[in-house]
Amino acid sequence: MGEVSQNILLLGASGLIGRFVTDDLRARGFRVIGVARSLSPAQKMSALDLELSILSLDAAALTRLLREHAVEMVVNCLGVLQDGPGSDTNAVHRDFVARLVQAIGDSGRAIRLVRISIPGAANDDRTAFATTKREAERLIAASGIPHAILRPGFVVAPSAYGGSAMLRALAAFPLDLPEKEMATPFQPVAVEDIAATIAWLAARDVDDASVTAVTWDLMQPQPITMAGVIKQFRFAFGTAGWPHVAMPAFLLDCGARLGDFANRLGWMPPMRSTAITELRRGVTGDPAAWVAATGITPKTLAETIGRHPATVQDKWFARLFLVKALIIASLVAFWLVSGFIALFVSYRAAAGILTAHGFPPGLVDPITIGTSLMDMSIGVLIAFRRTCAIGLVAGIVASLGYMAGAAILTPDLWIEPLGALVKTGPAIVLMLVALLMLDNR
Repeated sequence: MGEVSQNILLLGASGLIGRFVTDDLRARGFRVIGVARSLSPAQKMSALDLELSILSLDAAALTRLLREHAVEMVVNCLGVLQDGPGSDTNAVHRDFVARLVQAIGDSGRAIRLVRISIPGAANDDRTAFATTKREAERLIAASGIPHAILRPGFVVAPSAYGGSAMLRALAAFPLDLPEKEMATPFQPVAVEDIAATIAWLAARDVDDASVTAVTWDLMQPQPITMAGVIKQFRFAFGTAGWPHVAMPAFLLDCGARLGDFANRLGWMPPMRSTAITELRRGVTGDPAAWVAATGITPKTLAETIGRHPATVQDKWFARLFLVKALIIASLVAFWLVSGFIALFVSYRAAAGILTAHGFPPGLVDPITIGTSLMDMSIGVLIAFRRTCAIGLVAGIVASLGYMAGAAILTPDLWIEPLGALVKTGPAIVLMLVALLMLDNR
């Protein structure tokens, strides 16, 4: 007989599910090696929290990792919603799982693989996200290694990210999704129940025939719609009594297209075409087999959210979540448009300001062109997720430079009727707000 799983390798330890499960299992006494491509400073809770480019490892390197840490169970929480810069559904969901399965087989150890997947029937899969998740399930099932495929419903956790954050944002505003989407089935599950299930599996002998190969839906059995989920959040936020307006379906589709465009720039907005397709599909399943095997009584949505009434931090986050995209977009437009106007539309007027204040003629054109190109470059930097922080800092420095330079060289601009320089101060504050809101996790 094998041993219970005391050494656990958890992949995706920075995510919504992965972070909670990592901390929960450690609190239960398990030794958990939490691996993620990047961890925020707040997530580095232990020497066993490792930043590792796990997706770049081949099967041999994965085998060494399993042996080095004497791993007895692997929990794979890795997943990406949609293809984009740095995100490849095939690479993350299917190709990596194939190498991981091979590594487990080559390790010479008795290791159980727990895979976080998605609920629903395969013939309803319409997105690369869903089809690659399902292909990974088939690879695991065909491998013959001890495994558990967990298919959680809509995950409710103390923290929020992606879709869970978007629903909280909707709950904080008097805005509903279109009626059809609000009526889709949306069975939730508490993240505590997912963690309890993984802990239950970790406590089972890897040779236990009853859990050698299982696939379970994890969700509350009571039927509920998306409208019901949002309503429960509204109770927590104190907005349940507000009148609500349903957005038109075309506006939701437009938001998805804008989200796809932002995705190409490296952002990961919750409203993308894949998210909307999966939302319209709904979240359903049958948790009976899971409940019967583990004895876990799934928490209802009311129990889960009711135990965590909204704090002022929750309310601020929910209200600002959708505004964050508007802030970034407005700053991109601000810098791009201001630079474009100065360079192509009102070049003579811009250059004339310098000429009128006695600048040497040989410097007027270079300064006008240079500052215009700098403004547009700042806008481009802010537009891309990877360089956004650099762009915001550059924007703040440039704005302070404009204000200081004007105070020294052209002080009369401070009292011009439209107050262009005076308005630079609020723009700096907005860039500072955006900089402080960049973290996703």
